[in-house]
Amino acid sequence: MTPPCHPEGAIAKRFATEGSLSRQGSNSLGWTAIPQSLRSFRMTREGRPGVLTMTRAGAIALILGCGIGGKSPTPPTSNHYDLGKAATSADVAARDVDVGPDGAGLPAGSGTVVQGTAIYAAQCASCHGERGEGKLPLYPRLIGRDSIAEGFPFGKDARFVKTIGNYWPYATTVFDYVRRAMPQMTPGSLTNDQVYAVTAYLLAANRVIPMTATLDSASLSAVKMPYVDRFVRDDRRGGREVK
Repeated sequence: MTPPCHPEGAIAKRFATEGSLSRQGSNSLGWTAIPQSLRSFRMTREGRPGVLTMTRAGAIALILGCGIGGKSPTPPTSNHYDLGKAATSADVAARDVDVGPDGAGLPAGSGTVVQGTAIYAAQCASCHGERGEGKLPLYPRLIGRDSIAEGFPFGKDARFVKTIGNYWPYATTVFDYVRRAMPQMTPGSLTNDQVYAVTAYLLAANRVIPMTATLDSASLSAVKMPYVDRFVRDDRRGGREVK
């Protein structure tokens, strides 16, 4: 660690061996030194008569000289930012939980609509409303199959309300999104059974599955959303191709 810079410090001792120390007036820099090696940085008379002030170059030299007398540690050479740590297999596994449209990645577990109704009321209703009506503009509507919005007319009129029931392509990705991102304040806190149950409730409330249904990996993968055929899979490969 470099010692503090002050007149009686190491810099003054070094300068005393090369030049001379002089005491200035009450408005001066205090103890200063002009060693032979810094002879080009001269003291100039400015301001009131008899008060000496250092040139800008001399001041810079004095400041840089504060490091003399103590060796600062040399930072290690690295090609990295030295932030964080290497991810372990457990770290990767905890985040590698995405579920594909075909159900690939769905975990073991199950849940019923009745169970999901209670979980939704406790974990989701404060943001999305007791009946999934949403609280705009922050929290979207989740439940609803308005008859005038059937037939996928969203391209004709943007005022039609989109919900899971009329504007969601895959039932499996409802599970995926809820597990990774909900509840908003504690994402990832629901168990797999709870996510299956909430998914079952949301699909049943949108008249996609019966109110008596139980979902697990097999039954959820078999659910077909009402307007899945209106969505186009993104198969772009990059490059100059534009679709």
